[in-house]
Amino acid sequence: MAIQITSAARERMQAFLAKQPDALGVRFGIKRTGCSGFGYTVGLASAIADNDQVFDQDGLRLVIDAKALPFVDGTEIDFQRSGLNAAFVFRNPNATGECGCGESFTVESRE
Repeated sequence: MAIQITSAARERMQAFLAKQPDALGVRFGIKRTGCSGFGYTVGLASAIADNDQVFDQDGLRLVIDAKALPFVDGTEIDFQRSGLNAAFVFRNPNATGECGCGESFTVESRE
């Protein structure tokens, strides 16, 4: 797996985990949404399923559903602040297009 997490993103994720001691890690995935097809999801992992892939990066446990892994492999996750806004930013080499607002992305058909 080649998911890269910048230090800013790791610090933000660890801050969330510190407030939720029962969380098993951070869940990263995708869902069908938006005008381009898929959107990223980032949340706390409350359970680890049999089909999940679990990776430890610098003390951070990242949980990814095996079905999502081909779509996000190689992604860099960053966390950026701009004025009053703060958000995770994803640089995904598998994305072949994005909507204008950057909330969703498209990938080549995997069939």
